[in-house]
Amino acid sequence: GPSGRASPRLNIVPDGASATDNLEKAFAGEPVEDPEFDSMVRANFPGAISNRDLAGRVVELLGEKGFTPQNTLLATSVCADELARVLEDEFVDIYGTNFNLGGLSGFPFAGNTGWGAMSAHVPDDGYCLTIHGPHVGITKDGLIGKVERSGIALVDNCCGSAIAASNYLQSITDGSANINPKIQSFSDFQQGAVQELILPHGSRLSNAENRMKELPYALYDSQDVLVTDIVTTGKGSIKKGLAVLGGIQINTAPDMLDYFHPLRFDYFDENGELVENMLPYLR
Repeated sequence: GPSGRASPRLNIVPDGASATDNLEKAFAGEPVEDPEFDSMVRANFPGAISNRDLAGRVVELLGEKGFTPQNTLLATSVCADELARVLEDEFVDIYGTNFNLGGLSGFPFAGNTGWGAMSAHVPDDGYCLTIHGPHVGITKDGLIGKVERSGIALVDNCCGSAIAASNYLQSITDGSANINPKIQSFSDFQQGAVQELILPHGSRLSNAENRMKELPYALYDSQDVLVTDIVTTGKGSIKKGLAVLGGIQINTAPDMLDYFHPLRFDYFDENGELVENMLPYLR
């Protein structure tokens, strides 16, 4: 795990360590690739790549633009679920500690205020790498929306927040729901927001061949609108450059590699202008 996270300081990495060196260490203890499982994941999620492959390509692409562990702040907007920490921790190992923008289902609940605070923490003349996305589980036998968890015999829902929101939406489209006028109560504010943000995708999910497979992509589309709005509003605070990596985290059993389906990899310059779509290099 990332040793630097115990430090109260920001963006702590060994002096002079390169992202490539840190990359090798980050994945040194990871499971080896299982070709049969790999094929199954890719068949269910065309475009998905292992976290190891993702990190390698990201490090190479951003290294060419000047991103290093010493001048880069990692910001993440991923789910509160501990399984979402896998991807986050791997990139923390590479670039240093991260600023957490996210909450349930990976939505950027820190909002414009959180983005502004994060931007102020980017090293002078430095860069920010922002990673966001919902997550979904897949079991060893290919069941989507479930995942094996360490120390728990039960094969559990993944993502629980997303599935709860999907069930709420399905009850509305089926006509069996009582619309909750207190959906935004502070005792469960984030889940209420997730349920509202998924409402536009009722027909899409009802018509999906596999609702659990379609669910993270519907969530991503709503999430991407929010992320784009936050980035656009706060683009004046970008220092040397900003990379935004968005997609679907695919969580697997503890002894398998996790995967990521990249859906966005944009680079913004110091003026906040989108200057390059780097997504093709991740496919």
